[in-house]
Amino acid sequence: MPGVWRLRLPLPWPGVPHCNAWALAAGDGIVLVDTGMHEPGSLGHLERALQQVGLKIEHVRLLVCTHAHADHYGQAAAIVDRAGCELWMHPRHEHMLKYASDPEAAMEARIQTALQSGVPEAPLRKLMEERKDAGTGIERIVTPDRDLVPGVEIQTDLGTWTVHETPGHAPSHVCLFQPDKRMLISGDHLLGRVSLYYDFGYTPDPAGEFLRSLDVVDALDARLCLSGHGRTFTDVRAHVEANRTTVQARLARVEEVLREHGPITAFDALPHVYGKPVTPITASWWLSETLSYLTHLAVLGRAERESGEPAERWKVASAQP
Repeated sequence: MPGVWRLRLPLPWPGVPHCNAWALAAGDGIVLVDTGMHEPGSLGHLERALQQVGLKIEHVRLLVCTHAHADHYGQAAAIVDRAGCELWMHPRHEHMLKYASDPEAAMEARIQTALQSGVPEAPLRKLMEERKDAGTGIERIVTPDRDLVPGVEIQTDLGTWTVHETPGHAPSHVCLFQPDKRMLISGDHLLGRVSLYYDFGYTPDPAGEFLRSLDVVDALDARLCLSGHGRTFTDVRAHVEANRTTVQARLARVEEVLREHGPITAFDALPHVYGKPVTPITASWWLSETLSYLTHLAVLGRAERESGEPAERWKVASAQP
């Protein structure tokens, strides 16, 4: 489609090798949506991707971030410096501020959550020690010039894009919609395959927020999705339903595990929920996801936690049959 360019940027993560930034034609320049992750050489990757479609960082008239995770926000400061443009992002980006301003404190908070969830301390400390010098993926903190909230409009040559709050994956997450062409820029809310991740610990019920955000996107009736990872896709409604189905299936499986094995720690529940042994690569991802489901079940009155030392345990709520 004329006036839209996909900029495929590398990531250092197993299983997630790339992310997408999107360049949208806007007058004599572009609106850039998302940035890629900051690490050595990463700005050069962005420059080369832009050069392939005849653009430069200096063409950026406005930078928009779908959410404040490192792979979508990490190079924001460098782009703002080079282009002299504004940054627009949702105001609920405290999860990024805590992480980027004090990485050691953020890491310690994650360790405490993991310990409380039953992760053994020795391998946990070893893993965290190995990762402590990995960096945050964020060049430096730059705060938005404008809050990206419903009612704000983004003007491009393709028409006006509207803003839709879609928390769950992250508190700061939004999707952008162009109603005339029914195009959706989905960030990490919808991807080409179902890949669920929740930024646990910043909101009371991230899984519930994600389900409600699926309703928001479903109501838009988009016909083309430009996602934050992978290729574009047209069967948007089918992707929404696939995410709903997967979340409901995992909630049901977590509840089943509580019935069969509870009271149980979140960490001990992981191999039962996912049917595979826990590995250093899957542990953090699965734990955040499972804690989000346990929390949602508690909100629904279907699960409850038992305080304990050194770790809390979860069981089916007493009122449940």
